[in-house]
Amino acid sequence: MDNFPILSVLVWLPLVGAVAVALMPSALSKVAGLGVAMATLGVGAVVAISYELDAGRQLREEHEWIEAFGVHYALGVDGLGLLMVLLTVLLVPLVLVAEWVKADDPKGTGAKAFVAWALALEGLALAVFCATDVFLFYVVFEATLIPAYFLVGGFGREGRGAAALKFLMFQLAGGLILLAAVIGLYVVSAQQGAPSYLLSDLEQLDIGTDAGRWLFFGFFIAFAIKAPLFPLHTWLADTTEKATPGTGVLLVCILDKIGTFGMMRFCLGIFPEASQWATPLVIVLALISVVYGALVAIGQDDVFRLIGLTSLSHFGLITLGVFALSSQGGTGAVLYMVNHGLATAALFLTAGYIYDRRGTSLISQMGGLEKVAPVLAGLFLVAGLATLGLPGLSPFVSEFLVFVAAFDYAWYVGAIAVTAVVLSAIYVLWFYQRAMTGPSPEGLLESTGELPPGTDHTDQAHGATAVATRPMTDLGVRELVAVVPLTAAMVLFGFYPAPLLDVSNPMVADLMEHVGIQDDEPVVPPGDHEAEEGESH
Repeated sequence: MDNFPILSVLVWLPLVGAVAVALMPSALSKVAGLGVAMATLGVGAVVAISYELDAGRQLREEHEWIEAFGVHYALGVDGLGLLMVLLTVLLVPLVLVAEWVKADDPKGTGAKAFVAWALALEGLALAVFCATDVFLFYVVFEATLIPAYFLVGGFGREGRGAAALKFLMFQLAGGLILLAAVIGLYVVSAQQGAPSYLLSDLEQLDIGTDAGRWLFFGFFIAFAIKAPLFPLHTWLADTTEKATPGTGVLLVCILDKIGTFGMMRFCLGIFPEASQWATPLVIVLALISVVYGALVAIGQDDVFRLIGLTSLSHFGLITLGVFALSSQGGTGAVLYMVNHGLATAALFLTAGYIYDRRGTSLISQMGGLEKVAPVLAGLFLVAGLATLGLPGLSPFVSEFLVFVAAFDYAWYVGAIAVTAVVLSAIYVLWFYQRAMTGPSPEGLLESTGELPPGTDHTDQAHGATAVATRPMTDLGVRELVAVVPLTAAMVLFGFYPAPLLDVSNPMVADLMEHVGIQDDEPVVPPGDHEAEEGESH
């Protein structure tokens, strides 16, 4: 594998596949698209097998692109990049399976477009996670907006066009700020010799304090919009509410991870001094995101909007782990990126199945699902319990490490952060009670022959048939295939997180050393130490 461009194959396979799917007959598009996604998953598995622990950034490819500006086509992965790659190649085929029967017209042309844009987004996201040249990273960072915009604006519910435009405006604003910072890096590197955008060169660059802090904010603001982080989050809930569940998975579980990924890879990697200087401000914003996102989620009636706002809270915890600047926080943040992707993807997909059956996303018009669809209700409950950090499910490990880092940073930071546990329990369990318990829809129809009180014959706000007019069935084989792997992964990594820790720990240790952070040794108070010695004698 030393000379074989495996990462280029990984990146270009879904991109070429997207073009091929767009050009082929509609009848073949879904099968071909799923085949490309599965092939990409296979290549991702080869990358994982080829990866050596404790070997730093590897599987490198480096070719001159624009010599005058020091730009290279450069790819490589470390522990963080590898985990993001594996999350991406896992989620995309599951999304395609989950959205298999959905199309805008009987001929399936809508399904063909969805598959093609999903593959394009996958390839560009993989390029982001593998790029080791800042200019290349910027190009693919911006390019991800193209398929994301069409996925939001072309599929979903009424009002999706406005949501897609709002999403695009926020992301473009962040991209312009990032572009200014990227140009600034060129100026700084050129002043100190030959200009270079290679990450390995920039990590060793002696950037002045003032310049470093300005450039840091250029990168951080762009990543805070992408993540998202308060107060740059307002596009998130509108987008997840109007987009399809599959698009929600692609955006929140893959695309938004670019924000927190970039904070670790570029903010801490290139601007270590500025990162330490800005830490108090970032931690305040992260804590606001944690509490505000959870509080606002409690009052939501639309399930997709609720899931979007829960992610605001979770991204706050990930950012808190990154900028707590400790090994526990960094490892917790990396694991949280993976585990949040698994749990939130399961939430989106099961919520989509509920929407398909009930014809509405309004929680107030649901009820009794556990009686007629117990498997669906059970899988949703597992995903919800994972979201609130139940021990035995993978997000618990991530949250525990982040909370340890938060308390280590300052007791009051940890005290505020742990409120997320209580608040998440409220919105998850309250939703489950309202949507899954109570009389079944069939029971309402049989006893009254009418819709539930206060329900019109159509859900005018969402363009769907109202609650009690649709037959209720449990999950089919295809739907289980899309959700069960996510549930199994949450259980597996909840009890046995060692594979994730083995990959993430060396990368976090190297990053903390680069930033100049050394974890404090445990300290035993003198009185307790003397008492223990007395007991031993």
